Amino acid sequence: MKKILTALSAATLLATTPVSAADEINVAFFLEWATPNMIAKAEKAYDDAMGVKVNWINFDAGTAMTEAMLAGDIDISYSQGLAPFITAVNANAPIKTVGIAVEYFANPCVVASGSGITKDNASELEGKTVAVPLATMADYSFRMQMIELDVDIDSITVVDQVPADAAVSLADGSVAMACLFGGVSIKKALESGDALMTDDEMAAAGIISFDVISVTEKFAQENPDMLRTFLEVTDAANAAFAADQSKLDIISKESGMDKETTMNQMTGMTFPSAADQLTTYFAEGGLAGKAVEIVGGAFATEENPAREDYSAVIDSSFLE
Repeated sequence: MKKILTALSAATLLATTPVSAADEINVAFFLEWATPNMIAKAEKAYDDAMGVKVNWINFDAGTAMTEAMLAGDIDISYSQGLAPFITAVNANAPIKTVGIAVEYFANPCVVASGSGITKDNASELEGKTVAVPLATMADYSFRMQMIELDVDIDSITVVDQVPADAAVSLADGSVAMACLFGGVSIKKALESGDALMTDDEMAAAGIISFDVISVTEKFAQENPDMLRTFLEVTDAANAAFAADQSKLDIISKESGMDKETTMNQMTGMTFPSAADQLTTYFAEGGLAGKAVEIVGGAFATEENPAREDYSAVIDSSFLE
């Protein structure tokens, strides 16, 4: 959090310096995260429609995306987890969400083979060490699963590890469980253990996730037309893939995964259209507002408490 606050101070200073509309933009994204807009990325559809060079930079976690945005290195974060977004918002970071990238099954927590731990005796995790990338949607899933299974989180030793490292720790026995995201990392973890809760079990318990498209307030204010076009290209890419999956190989390549892993991952993903976002997520009482409040409370701290009202950091106007 200190990194976020330090970057926040720098961002506040930068915000006082007027600049012209961007002549190129930097977009953050994840490898091992198969989304239809990777086709538009590869085919330069964003560059052509926006009239600028679009630089795509991959990150290991949404928290790093926040730090890069606050440092002025990233303009748009595509598919940033709701948890890292809200963690930054609670710290008063000048960022906002302008769209929903993807809804998906909550990230899995994988228990080491031979541990004998299942969802039926999950309390045996108490006193053990678990790998979790903190302040991410995997962290959110971890917390929600522990609550659902009546496990005392405070009695668990949590080590902050990115998914690739967490999968290794699970394999070498350093941790009893790893909570992670990313197709390759999850696949590797499942070679060393089993999911504590299945996708269907988590969904039945109301544990679902979605990622947002987030931007700095500065970029949104200075480049509204460019931002609107970015969302239009994304919406078109989602619609095109829904109608024709013949370019799945492009998504696989851009995501850094094989075709089978890509297909398996996308089976659990939903890419809401702009129209669906406006009616289902961003309408009064919609999913976005409710989820933001829940996650805001879950990741609140004494130093950075939850907001009474998160509406100021949600701007769906660019989808209209």
